[in-house]
Amino acid sequence: MGPGVDPPSLPAADVLGAAPPDVLGAAPPSLPAAAPPDVLGAAPPSLPATPPGVTGTDPLGDPFLRTRFVPPARPETYLRRARLDEHLGQALRTPLTVVGGCAGAGKTLLVAEWAAGLDEPVAWLTLDDAIQGPGMFWAHFLQALRAGGAPVPASVGAPARADEVDHPLLSRLAEELAGRDRPVVVVIDEFDRTTAPEIARQLEFVLHHGGAGLRLVLVTRTEPLLPLHRYRVAGEMTEIRDADLAFTVDEAVALLGLHGLGLSAEAAGALVERTRGWAAGLRLCALAARLSPDPERYLKEFEAGRSTIADFLLAEVLDRQPPRTQDLLLRVSVLDRFRPELADALTGRHDAAPVLAGLLRDNAFVEDFGEGWYRLHPLFREILRTHLRRRSPGLERHVHRRAAQWLRHSGTLPEALAHGAAAGDLTLAAGALVDELAIGQLFTGPRADELAELFAGLGAEPEQEAAAPSPAADLVRAARELSRHDLARGLAHLGRAEERLDASTGDLAAARLSCALLGALAGRLGGSVDRAEEAARSAARLLGSVPVPLLDEHPELLALLRTHLGAARLWAGLLAEARTALGEVTRVPGDAATALPRRDCLEHLALIDYLDGWPGGAERRIRAATAEAERFGLGPPGGPSLGRAVLAAVAVERDEPDQAEALLGRLPDGPAPDPVTAAARRVATARLLLARGRHRAALAAVRQDARTEEDAPWVRGHAALVAAAVCLAEGRPEAAVELLRGTAEDQPWCLVGAARAHLAAGDRAEAGRLLDVLDRLPGLPGRPRTGPAVTVRAALVRARAAKVEGDLGSVTGLLDRALREARPEELRRPFVEAGPWIAPFLAAAPLRTLAAGWLVPEAARDGAAARAPAERAEPPAEPFPEPLSEREREVLERLARMMSTEDIAADLYLSVNTVKTHLKSVYRKLSVHRRNEAVRRARDLGLL
Repeated sequence: MGPGVDPPSLPAADVLGAAPPDVLGAAPPSLPAAAPPDVLGAAPPSLPATPPGVTGTDPLGDPFLRTRFVPPARPETYLRRARLDEHLGQALRTPLTVVGGCAGAGKTLLVAEWAAGLDEPVAWLTLDDAIQGPGMFWAHFLQALRAGGAPVPASVGAPARADEVDHPLLSRLAEELAGRDRPVVVVIDEFDRTTAPEIARQLEFVLHHGGAGLRLVLVTRTEPLLPLHRYRVAGEMTEIRDADLAFTVDEAVALLGLHGLGLSAEAAGALVERTRGWAAGLRLCALAARLSPDPERYLKEFEAGRSTIADFLLAEVLDRQPPRTQDLLLRVSVLDRFRPELADALTGRHDAAPVLAGLLRDNAFVEDFGEGWYRLHPLFREILRTHLRRRSPGLERHVHRRAAQWLRHSGTLPEALAHGAAAGDLTLAAGALVDELAIGQLFTGPRADELAELFAGLGAEPEQEAAAPSPAADLVRAARELSRHDLARGLAHLGRAEERLDASTGDLAAARLSCALLGALAGRLGGSVDRAEEAARSAARLLGSVPVPLLDEHPELLALLRTHLGAARLWAGLLAEARTALGEVTRVPGDAATALPRRDCLEHLALIDYLDGWPGGAERRIRAATAEAERFGLGPPGGPSLGRAVLAAVAVERDEPDQAEALLGRLPDGPAPDPVTAAARRVATARLLLARGRHRAALAAVRQDARTEEDAPWVRGHAALVAAAVCLAEGRPEAAVELLRGTAEDQPWCLVGAARAHLAAGDRAEAGRLLDVLDRLPGLPGRPRTGPAVTVRAALVRARAAKVEGDLGSVTGLLDRALREARPEELRRPFVEAGPWIAPFLAAAPLRTLAAGWLVPEAARDGAAARAPAERAEPPAEPFPEPLSEREREVLERLARMMSTEDIAADLYLSVNTVKTHLKSVYRKLSVHRRNEAVRRARDLGLL
């Protein structure tokens, strides 16, 4: 049988395999098709007397239906549970009570039993689909008060229209209720049928202003649209939920006893576990078990999966239906919910609507699920599904495929995917995912893990695609591989999808837009900004071809696209353009579907802040990413570790190496998923190792997994900075200058690093020029381009140059500026890197006050310990040496350039002996004995 051909309706004998009359040991008595009243909670034959005051008409001119104002009568097998009665008794002490639970949980009967024993007036109102609109609701509310013996004066008025109610009427009603000596209890059953927020707001207004004169009890399947949190905080709400309504083992024993079944606690416990304490489920089991000669054994068999209860229900419910109805029920049993149109698609007929309406009317285990949807009673559905698999195993997969095809075109994507997978047709599921523009859900959102598991079985090239190649299937395969950061396989599948799209005709905008998303991700993972930019341009061209409502339903697609584009631009060093793309994602309010892209963007923006010298801004971005993660339960920040790497780099700037090491130690093992994250980890690790004094390890770290010429400009720049810092520490300033010579002059860190190297090499003019370039870098909206981590270092380099020139006043002024910029963010590392020449200045007024406590220790005040830990203190300042003469400075500068004694003599037009004399004097004044020691000491003192 082909996949598109519906098998004919099966004969009842073949479909059902109905149990013979003696399947339960004796022929069961004839029962009506509908379930007995005590099973489904249906009203018994005799209704209570008509309540007084049920007269008049509603705003539509129809008479008030009396059944809406009558609590249901309790069946003989109703079990009164003291713990729930006691719990519900609190309702008289709180303005609001919510009894919420699933269908069949026993909510309504519980409240009806409780209300029957009250001394206060009780107004009962059962909502239905006809009571829609504020006018209809409040007209019935007022009628319920009259029917419950608590009428309101005529002066309160009544709604004149079905769709609205005057606010003064609600005010008069609230005022009248507030003035009552005794409270009136108003029970609104099936409150979940009222979904209008306006009615909820009006009801909350009356409840609030009605004061002690109103006790409102809502019986509902869903969470009411009232500000429940306020009532909870104030202790003004009584709540009974599903967990409260579930039967305990003792209660189940008592309930079964009312059905004439005496069971042990062990057997009852097994039944409670099987039904999860669900009231209707227990009653169904009791109904079946009491026909067995050994009820306890029967229930144990049922718990073990035996089919005696199935035989009973099939024989007494399904077998009594016409063959066409039996066929319909068996087919819809594979669905959690269904509409008549869907049932018609499964049967190939057009009679589902009247059939389902009749089954619902007859209480034949079909429930109204709302808004035109139906569902089978859970136990009945399970029995039918098992029966379908046993009798017609091939039919189930066919029905799943038919359901997936119908759901795919009706906008219920999750169910379409689930049924496609159940049918074993993942190509169909992939097509639904792509057509609905939902491929981004494989990467983000609450269903990402579920979808990944669903498509795990999508092979490399299924046989069923040979005749009809599916670009959608290849797109899903590409997405799956790229989500695992397997770029090679992802590109292979993506390329095949592009080929198939080029060869296809028809409306393929959604597939091409999905292709653009994956192209941007591939560009990000591969460090190719050109690929990402081309994907973004392709997406921009396609947006006009995709329905706006479809785009609005899947905000994650554009959020992911811009995130990948921003990350690729960041890798390419296009920081301003990256900031624009990333900022578009973070500025738009989002939900769980876009939480991961927003967190990703915040982390990349934090890295850009760090690269621009704003460590405090970077830290705030990471905090925002943390809040985003916690809001949607995404776990700790850092995703692929970028956030932690940035925080580690910030900790180094604050001279907190232990904190930085702890952050880096919590990074995931293995390679980073993309080049930006890998580079950020290398930079943070290298700077930490530099701070620890492990120079060679720092060089190795910054070069690990580096792409050399493929690296981003900022990556190459920071690698050069690390290498230059090592050269400076080894007394080789010229080598440091050469390392930084090729770095771009639009990188703030590299500009100030190069200026420092030139100053160390004795080229004060070039150092000053580079710092002037730094000052002229264009700013950003609302702030300068360069932040304090860079400007503080620039001020320190200028201060050292001023010290070499003997301009001590400028030194003090520049250090004052550096301290004021660094103190708000406690940036200690720039001062440590500058060397000990600063210490004497910081020890003297007026700089001592600016540095105390956060940069250098301060004396304890009033017995309090100093704020800064002792290990952060700079070593005691050494006394300045005897000043060098101008000629000695010239000799020293050439010494630092690694010139020999003969070369120095030739360069200065001096004799070799004169140069040696000057060298001895330099060694004496600097308290050293060798050339390298003299150079190192001179740098420490700021003489070079």
